[in-house]
Amino acid sequence: MPKSENPKQLVAKRIKGLANLARKSTIIKEEYYEQHDCKRGLRDINGQGVVVGLTEISEIIASKVNDKGVREPCHGELYYRGILLDDIVKGFIREKRFGFEEVTYLLLFGKLPSADELTQFNDMLAKLRTLPSGFLRDVIMKRPSVDMMNVLQRSVLTLYAYDDNADDISIENVLLQCMDLIAKFPMLSVYGYHVFKHYYDDGSLIIHNPDPSMSTAENILRMLRPDGLYSPLEAKLLDLCLVLHAEHGGGNNSTFTDHVVSSSGTDTYSAIAASLGSLKGPRHGGANVKVIKMMEDIRAHVNPDSDASIESYLNQILDKKAFDNSGLIYGMGHAVYSISDPRAKILKSFIKPLAIEKGLEEEYRFYRKIETIAPQVIAAKRKMYKGVSANIDFYSGLIYRLLGIPTELFTPIFAMARMSGWSAHRIEELSNGGKIIRPAYDAVAEHSPYVKLSERK
Repeated sequence: MPKSENPKQLVAKRIKGLANLARKSTIIKEEYYEQHDCKRGLRDINGQGVVVGLTEISEIIASKVNDKGVREPCHGELYYRGILLDDIVKGFIREKRFGFEEVTYLLLFGKLPSADELTQFNDMLAKLRTLPSGFLRDVIMKRPSVDMMNVLQRSVLTLYAYDDNADDISIENVLLQCMDLIAKFPMLSVYGYHVFKHYYDDGSLIIHNPDPSMSTAENILRMLRPDGLYSPLEAKLLDLCLVLHAEHGGGNNSTFTDHVVSSSGTDTYSAIAASLGSLKGPRHGGANVKVIKMMEDIRAHVNPDSDASIESYLNQILDKKAFDNSGLIYGMGHAVYSISDPRAKILKSFIKPLAIEKGLEEEYRFYRKIETIAPQVIAAKRKMYKGVSANIDFYSGLIYRLLGIPTELFTPIFAMARMSGWSAHRIEELSNGGKIIRPAYDAVAEHSPYVKLSERK
């Protein structure tokens, strides 16, 4: 075989027909799902999730029983360890301090920390914000990646080799491993991004060490920016994003993945790497990147001052004739919430000051206009079983953009935050487990006889 021939590329040329065969052989008739009472996506027709486990980590409320005993949609509420998220946010904002570390402590230990406990916890995280000797050179710089989620997954799995007790799943050891990863995720992601820019875009390679006196949000901005500078408002809003993304029930895809993989008794690094793989998907953590790209596409094709122009183009998106032809208006709708996503409501209330500081009020107004028009267009076009409203992805991408954070880091920042929730859920699964999670799949293939090779067509 000539040296120029890449075996994988050679096979790729011949695989198209096989791909069609594979696709056709796995298409299941729609009527089978109803016949077998199969809850696709583990949700019923109203979007209500199938109960597969119990959790004390967080609670999502999207509907309530009214005075007549009928369950109806309500404005979304999110509780961390039984405490309303709105109250948590108001608490640390009012006291003018950062909230992510406090929320991480709450998720891990089930209670709000005292001042001394929070100081000690911050000190432990600060001590863990360091990479093994040579890790940056040998792992992150050795083979740069264009995708920072890939960098995170690869780095997490490689850290297994640096852990003398990697397979010890005692709660004490798992807690240490999880706190270590919570502390290291910002470094792994931001350093991976700088290496990517250096090797692929010929950018300067500037590596800032984290400052032990700074919060997670401050360190992310410090490590990301060449001059290490940021405004108090910027750090405050990034910290808020971390708080809002830290946890969202046991049923979201990546956290459920964490539970499923942890139930097998595997190590922390494998469980977290699996959750990262889930979060990378555009239907989950990658959705805010899709929102940004979609909004850029919409602005390029509409008159921003004309509601009719916007409505027409949104209809084209729904008809799979515009943007990525998926038929989805990203950032609109949620698997659980209908009237409102509480995280989006909180974010929205803080965006305008940052938009003003950055001189981007016009872009903020355009987002508000899409937020108003899109649900109306979706309701008119699609058969709806519950309401549609803007979700957190609709506004988190805008905040990251206002902060000057590159799109390559949007999903990794989500991961930095959600690592707190994953950690709490992993410990919860190991503490209450004992059974490997194994849901049922009904087989619907028709039986057929075996045919000898010489007689096959």
